[in-house]
This record gives sequence, structure tokens and C-alpha cells, in this order.
Amino acid sequence: MSSRRLTVVVGSLVTASFSAVMILPFTAAADDQGSGSSKGGKAVDAAPAGVKLSTLLPEKISVDNSSQKTAITATVKNDGSKDSGDIRLLVVGFDGLKVTDVQGCDAIAAKDLPAGSNSGFSCPVGSLAAGKSKSYDVQATYDLGKTGKICLPVQTADGKKTFWQQGPVPFGTTNPSPNAPATPLLLGTDNKPVAPGGDQLPKTGVGRDVLPLGAAGAALIAAGAAGLWWSQRLPRAARQRG
Repeated sequence: MSSRRLTVVVGSLVTASFSAVMILPFTAAADDQGSGSSKGGKAVDAAPAGVKLSTLLPEKISVDNSSQKTAITATVKNDGSKDSGDIRLLVVGFDGLKVTDVQGCDAIAAKDLPAGSNSGFSCPVGSLAAGKSKSYDVQATYDLGKTGKICLPVQTADGKKTFWQQGPVPFGTTNPSPNAPATPLLLGTDNKPVAPGGDQLPKTGVGRDVLPLGAAGAALIAAGAAGLWWSQRLPRAARQRG
């Protein structure tokens, strides 16, 4: 084999090895959403005696940079000593995070969506036994040029009472990865897109310009028959260019 040909072959192998090193960690990240967290959650209406409902979201998710698709696991649990009674879980998207499907759940009609949201699904949980939980596979898209938030209210089946609500809580990136297959996002971190004209993916971090959840006030609104407390939307950030 000539010296020139040998150089080309070795160079190709090095390139292939480098690509594998870059891709594999992000493939793993898509499957590993980290431990569940109730960050951004709060009790609203009083639950029946012996019932203690809450929800969990993954600490981290991963967004495919080409398709903008991501997967999220939403969990509702009952840490009380009695069955919950007939309840439902809503999964609602805001700003750059749009919920496209939730396994076993029904899409909420556009006219019934909470103010400021762009998508939502209603999941009939039924009666959740004491100490039990139920998880749902959530499919979504995330526009990294915007902020993105998700909300998980737990209600009576008729929507007249909301026992618990997590969010709207943000997912955001602390490690922009413009040349990687995917971008990791962290729960409770607000996505801060770059200014117009920038050529990088959004940067994030909890800074002085990020409002804590609920700081802008909350309003009781109707989502179908349900009265939900929704935090006021943060200002829509400029869309990313490039």
C-alpha cells in the first residue's frame, strides 16, 4: 500500500472514530432522563383526607437538533394513605415546547387550552391507589430559539378541582451544542435565546432577567370546565437565526 493511500485510510478511520465518540453520548442521553423532580409544583385545592397527589418530570431531557423532537416522562403519584378517587392529569405546553402526543390521552381542543399555551392533552388516570404512581410517555417538539415550558395539573375527573399543579416550569439548555446531534435541557432552567443576528444556539442560565415561577402573578382561568392557576407567561424571546 502506498504511503499516500495509507494516509487516506488512516484519516478515514480517525474521522469515523471521532464521529462515534461524538454521537454515542447524546444517544444515551435521550434514554436517560435523570431522576424525577416535582420542581415548580404546588398544591392548589385541598385533596380528600388521606390523599397526597403530586407529579414528577425528568431532571433532564434531550432535543434532537435537526427534528426538534424530544421525549418526556410525566408521572402522577399518590403518596397518601387512601385511594385518590377518579382523577385526570393534564399535560400542557407553552412557548417553544409543544406537546404533540401523550400515550393513552386525548388532545385538548384549541378553544379549551389555557391562556398562553399552545398544546395540551388530558389523561384519564382513574383512581390512583395509595403509594402508587402512573407514568405517561410524552412526545413533544422544542424550538430552541424560544423559551419552553410545560405544566402538569392533577384534577378531579370532571375538572372542577385542581389538587396539584407543576409549572408552567421551564426546560432550558446550559450547554449549547450547535455541532452535536442533540442539545441537553435541564428542568427549572429558563431557555435564553441569543439576540437576533447571533450564529449560536440559545444560551441559558438562571439570571437576573429570569422571573421565578408565579412572580408575575397568577390568574384563575377556565380550561374546559377546569379552574386552573396559571403563571403569567414570560415575554416571548426573539427567535434564533442561523
